[in-house]
Amino acid sequence: MLATGTGRRLGVAVVGLGGAVATTAVAGIEVIRRGANRLEGLPLADVSVPGMADYRDMVFGGWDLDASDLSSAASHHRVLNDTQIKETQDALSAIKPWPAVGSGAFCRGVDGANKFEAPGHRAAVEAIAADLKRFRETSGADGIVMINLASTERTPGDDAALNSLDAFERALDRDDPSIGPAMLYAYAAIESGVPYGNFTPSLAADAPALKEFAKSRNVPVAGKDGKTGQTMMKTVLAPALRARALHVDGWFSTNILGNRDGEALRDPGSLQSKLDTKGSVLDSILGYHVEDHLVDIRYYRPRGDDKEAWDNIDVSGFLGHKMQIKVNFLCKDSVLAAPLALEIARVLDLAQQRGDGGVQEQLSIFFKAPMVANGHAPEHAFHVQERMLMDWLGAPQ
Repeated sequence: MLATGTGRRLGVAVVGLGGAVATTAVAGIEVIRRGANRLEGLPLADVSVPGMADYRDMVFGGWDLDASDLSSAASHHRVLNDTQIKETQDALSAIKPWPAVGSGAFCRGVDGANKFEAPGHRAAVEAIAADLKRFRETSGADGIVMINLASTERTPGDDAALNSLDAFERALDRDDPSIGPAMLYAYAAIESGVPYGNFTPSLAADAPALKEFAKSRNVPVAGKDGKTGQTMMKTVLAPALRARALHVDGWFSTNILGNRDGEALRDPGSLQSKLDTKGSVLDSILGYHVEDHLVDIRYYRPRGDDKEAWDNIDVSGFLGHKMQIKVNFLCKDSVLAAPLALEIARVLDLAQQRGDGGVQEQLSIFFKAPMVANGHAPEHAFHVQERMLMDWLGAPQ
């Protein structure tokens, strides 16, 4: 059953609007708006919370380096079936991405003609903020949020410019090369009072300077790196292995995917950003270091959006006997990710209505590397994360 909404119109400004995840999300809302009652994959579809926007009341805009309208983009990505493409064609063809801020230095191999060539960081921030203001005015939305669904950027080095808001402001003024597009979008959102969610592994609102900025402006932020397939299974299985005192001797994970996200990960810098978030969960859950925890990601064009994740888990049980667990998850990357991005947007908007600014830890269930407010270790166990979110949603206001 679709949870009853409040009539609140929610605008979602998407960085990477023409990508597979974003086009799947927008098409999904259009299908629901047209009367579909198939709500699998939407974790909060049966959760009715006062103030949370209904799926049907979500509207979309955003940026992409490719200027193709969303119907053309969706046809290119081949996530939706022919019936869904036809059903959503009119609505999606009316949505065209705004020129995007991009950087070849941060995301090699991902470029396009629909780029805003800003003369500097401040000009880029001003342009993004102007887009947000125009979107708020033209969409008729009661509130707007920003969701980053762009390609993965490389992680900058340990730069002092990112460690405090004062240093970051000075770095913006001098166009410091350690500041990438994801950080510029996050800064513009926070400056504009717009909640921000980072579904990518790119460094953005989790930079200390931007966490400080969000807290000072009381703007909700969350991230990073959406937890969709293999890592979701890891955070479900690892707590069970710990509860049964089965020692994990090694965990080998490999992924193959052929979509645009996979292509971006061919760049070693972007790949390392992804591996850093995927590799961080096991030790925290198990309570000890798994020395042979290996993660491998490969771009394999024939698969397109049909990702395959394969895990081999070596465990020791009673009297030291060795056993193995094999998990083979053949999934559709964007079909798993799109509904999570929608839920993140709805919860961020609700947090803003409640006056909850800064890092939103209750959204940890949706991320591989959840942001935390006060420097403590993030919670990774799936069942604990679910309880955190449900407790927050049900908290008396």
